[in-house]
Amino acid sequence: MRDITLVRLIPDSDHVDTVASWTFAEWGHLHPGSTAETWREAFRRECGEGGVPSVFVAMHGNRPVGTAALMAEDMDSRRELSPWLASVFVLPEWRGQGIAARLIRRVEEEAVDSGFSLFYLYTPDQQGLYRRLGWQDLEELSYRGEAVTIMLRHLEA
Repeated sequence: MRDITLVRLIPDSDHVDTVASWTFAEWGHLHPGSTAETWREAFRRECGEGGVPSVFVAMHGNRPVGTAALMAEDMDSRRELSPWLASVFVLPEWRGQGIAARLIRRVEEEAVDSGFSLFYLYTPDQQGLYRRLGWQDLEELSYRGEAVTIMLRHLEA
């Protein structure tokens, strides 16, 4: 897979600004009132040392090419659901190579290692990818003006 490694993103990493800018560009519209700066600071707080929260990055050499996170909360209207797979993103030129699947599996491992057997995600358009990886549809709804599917995954230690 062209020498891709997965690493935990730490708050003082040189790559925080880059990865936060990707996620803001993709999903910032779902968080009215957020700015690039407030998003970056919130993102930095999600870069935990292990468990929830954690952010992982797919690296090609010293260049980040994708990301995924394990978060306590990702949908403020469904706070009873936790934890969440969130912010799965791969740069367009790196898609189709299994990087997203590797990132998702890494987040799943982190969830299991943290004692979770069930966790969630929401997506407007990647249901097929997640279904292929064992995720199940839970609910379809409108979230902040966008039609999304909440999906769940049962994990075993």
